[in-house]
Amino acid sequence: MKLQQVELRAVALPLVSPFRTSLGTQEHRNSLLVKVTTVDGAVGWGECVTDDDPTYSAEYLTGAREVLRWFLLPRLFPVPELTAALVPELLPPIRGNPMAKSAVEMAVLDAELPTTGISLAQYLGATRTELAVGVSVGIMDTVDELISAVDGYLSAGYARVKLKIEPGWDVEPLRAVRETFGPEIPLQVDANTAYSPADLPHLRRLDDYGLTLIEQPFAPDDLLSHTRLAARMDTPICLDEPITSARDAATAIRQEACSIVNIKPGRVGGYLEARRIHDLCLANGVPVWCGGMLETGLGRAANLALAALPGFTLPGDISATARYYTRDITAPFVLHDGHLTVPTGPGIGIVPDPDARHAATTSTELLSA
Repeated sequence: MKLQQVELRAVALPLVSPFRTSLGTQEHRNSLLVKVTTVDGAVGWGECVTDDDPTYSAEYLTGAREVLRWFLLPRLFPVPELTAALVPELLPPIRGNPMAKSAVEMAVLDAELPTTGISLAQYLGATRTELAVGVSVGIMDTVDELISAVDGYLSAGYARVKLKIEPGWDVEPLRAVRETFGPEIPLQVDANTAYSPADLPHLRRLDDYGLTLIEQPFAPDDLLSHTRLAARMDTPICLDEPITSARDAATAIRQEACSIVNIKPGRVGGYLEARRIHDLCLANGVPVWCGGMLETGLGRAANLALAALPGFTLPGDISATARYYTRDITAPFVLHDGHLTVPTGPGIGIVPDPDARHAATTSTELLSA
């Protein structure tokens, strides 16, 4: 297929409640949608999941839009027979910017797959049609507020709870959650790089709370400290930010810096690289799970397709729509007995609702060959 036009559409969605991590607090989600149209009339949607600011990673939303406009899309417009498999081969001369690249790849996949009548889940090799999913709980002002939030999510049926932590908000909230809800609930924590190597003795105290894993306590470039922590704790260490490719995953596993990997398609440059990381981890007996970036329904649908692969043995952060948004730009994903259904329609299996998309739009830009 050949691209004829690409629409870059900025949307803003208010969150149902503020979401606080060690990196900051979000009250709304700004996202950039990428809509590709081919000369044959096929349409595909992608989502760029980078944050407004370069805090989680070096990418940020305005910069991603510029990279798409001036560097990535001009490499794809001239290609007469473009496929999703070609996208990663055409973009490497542009360094970094994996979330912008992932958005393009997702949109091309969504336009390409309907021509063969298959879903993204089928294309990636999914083995399940529904998934048990978890929920990520942000840092709260008080422990009582946290307990109330966790109680609500467990009552809704979520299969796993992840607590965001930072220095000063770790042992006390963990103890309270365990004492309130017991040892049976699957519980994990995510530090978003908030700790330093000097905190290693303190982090060892988290072994007392029967956690599924501790995610990303140290800086992304500090594999050595993660290796040292892993050797001194019973709780498995999970890496997030440092894993930007299958090569990174192989290095982290070889250095014993982690025994679990969080795979985020945007962070690794797309769903094809995410599948390669999954395959590598599966071959090495390393469990994986799918992280979340407060995606709209578009990204949520694609993440469900990825998380249906066999190596994703831990519930991911692919919560129901109502966890984050009162009104999304797509039909909502609804939790049923702690599970979400994997879309089976061609491509990513879902399209934006025109009215909801229009209501959320803050700007649009059309680009053509």
